[in-house]
Amino acid sequence: MTFDTIRYDLAEDIAVITLHRPEVMNALTRALRAEMLQAVQMAAKEARVLVITGAGRAFCSGQDLQDAAAQGQLDLEKTLNEEYVPLLKAITDCPIPTIAAVNGAAAGAGANLALAADVVIAAESASFIQAFTRIGLVPDAGGSYWLPRQIGLARAMGAVLFADKITARQAADWGMIYEAVPDLDFAAHWQARAAHLAKGPTAAYRGVKQALRQSFDNDLDGQLALEARLQGQCGQTEDFHEGVSAFLQKRSAMFTGR
Repeated sequence: MTFDTIRYDLAEDIAVITLHRPEVMNALTRALRAEMLQAVQMAAKEARVLVITGAGRAFCSGQDLQDAAAQGQLDLEKTLNEEYVPLLKAITDCPIPTIAAVNGAAAGAGANLALAADVVIAAESASFIQAFTRIGLVPDAGGSYWLPRQIGLARAMGAVLFADKITARQAADWGMIYEAVPDLDFAAHWQARAAHLAKGPTAAYRGVKQALRQSFDNDLDGQLALEARLQGQCGQTEDFHEGVSAFLQKRSAMFTGR
């Protein structure tokens, strides 16, 4: 499939979606959101890990306000419900691990698009900005959900009210992202991380995602029951039997994702 605003590459079970509007810092348009949704759905069917990154010097600068005005799309509630929500759900509900490889500035909805991924790896020169109050808006694209859970209410409130730039290193120290990596090592590092996941026990990763995400809504009894159910399912996979055999034989496991 050919795309106009993104690139989609698939190799060795790794799907990479690159937001590709570098001239406007990969700002989000209606077309980009639609293409990205298609690409995420494709990756879920044909890959074992999905990486989302940006072209040029930015990851994503957020909503393209000129696009919204040109399209006459000033009904922000409708835009969020019809375009952002399906995309964010596709990422968070994706059955394979997702990595946001944040190569540069991530602002507004662009920052929160990154936070929707399972793992966020950022170049040290990257930054995260909840820029919404600068134009009289509240955080959207899941920001009001992820931030308090990741960094606590006090830091989330300050980050949103002041719209401060948060460096990648600061974001890692706060627990907003998984790790910040020196720029020179960034590409090789996220590629190695993706390759590791692409060779792993895919069904177990799917269970990990479900267990950790649902833990916010469950009490202890509910979470223990969910763990037992998911573990029962994983115990029936070929990867579990391969993992046990490899352990007993003192060799590296060769997982197939089944």
